[in-house]
Amino acid sequence: MKYLHTMLRISDIDQSLDFYVNKLGLKEVRRMENPQGRYTLIFLAPQGNEDAQVELTYNWDPEAYGEGRNFGHLAYEVDDIYETCERLMKSGVTINRPPRDGYMAFIRSPDNVSVELLQKGKPLQKQEPWASMPNTGKW
Repeated sequence: MKYLHTMLRISDIDQSLDFYVNKLGLKEVRRMENPQGRYTLIFLAPQGNEDAQVELTYNWDPEAYGEGRNFGHLAYEVDDIYETCERLMKSGVTINRPPRDGYMAFIRSPDNVSVELLQKGKPLQKQEPWASMPNTGKW
């Protein structure tokens, strides 16, 4: 058995690509349009790890998807949790669960999908402003 991808329904292609590609750093590896089924599939993956794909599904006929918390979350390992969270904050992403422990943080996509960020290797030494930053919203 081989892992292929995780599918997430999205409500806005531009907003979602801005989040997953421009802010989170994934790259688009392929796209499929299906006029008969009235949907677009966009496959994204981390640079150098193209086997770990996320499939964004955009249904052309609008639907309300709710909070998305019943999905759980996506998880990505990062080289520097503090640098990653700082870069995301500067690009307008809310850090819902800051990396107070130097190891784990949570953010949410425009469609409220939780994304867990985990420090590669051992936790970094605790540092401000992260160590005392409160949670914001849901994660």
